[in-house]
Amino acid sequence: MNLLHPALSGGDLLGLFAHFMLLSLLSVGGAISAAPDMHRYLVVQQHWIADTQFSASIAIAQAAPGPNLLFVAVLGWNVAGALGAFATMAGILLPSTLISLGVARYSARRQQSLGLRAVSAGLAPLTLGLLPATGWLLAEPALREPTQRLGALGLLAFTLWGATRARIGPIWLVATGALVGGLGWV
Repeated sequence: MNLLHPALSGGDLLGLFAHFMLLSLLSVGGAISAAPDMHRYLVVQQHWIADTQFSASIAIAQAAPGPNLLFVAVLGWNVAGALGAFATMAGILLPSTLISLGVARYSARRQQSLGLRAVSAGLAPLTLGLLPATGWLLAEPALREPTQRLGALGLLAFTLWGATRARIGPIWLVATGALVGGLGWV
């Protein structure tokens, strides 16, 4: 019995696992910050899933209860079924978990280290740069459609304003996006 997706080989599955292991090392701020490269690899380079399927996978996983990391499993499932979900989840979790455990042990002994404080301070701007890139990537399909462009730009502007100036909670921003999408404006 062949458990792999018909279009994928065992080497493809290993490549999927290895790529997500590398992304784990780059996903400072959570796996969602590596979504642009996931898109590049799965949609643009490998052509395993479509652009709209990528965006829908993230939206479905983010709407479901549970950790935000679930979108990685949905992407893997869409690529190669259960083995794809396992490959992407194991790949994204294994390196970051081992590094987190090691850093926690190291930092517990060296809390006042200047180098450790500098690394921590340097990761915040990196995360702040990766998150808007992810938002832009997810909005890009709607921005390319002339009938949805204005609504998508308005929703992006409202979300940016709501999160930075008005301090609107994320759940309300997600609800607004769902309402706008449900009404067919985006």
